[in-house]
Amino acid sequence: MITRLKGFARFWYDFFVGDDWTVAVGVVLALAATYALSVAGVNAWWITPAAVLILLAASVRRAARSRN
Repeated sequence: MITRLKGFARFWYDFFVGDDWTVAVGVVLALAATYALSVAGVNAWWITPAAVLILLAASVRRAARSRN
């Protein structure tokens, strides 16, 4: 039973985090910031798409550097 639970947890970790944990943390922080600002009444829909673009560019840059 424990090995199945560990396998289930590993699957979801790999699904959400994948190869780059910094992107996963950045997305969570962007979603949290969007939520916090929207609760405060600020129009913050643009934070998540902007964060995804920035995180994607940073991830591609890191991958390109590691190949050279």
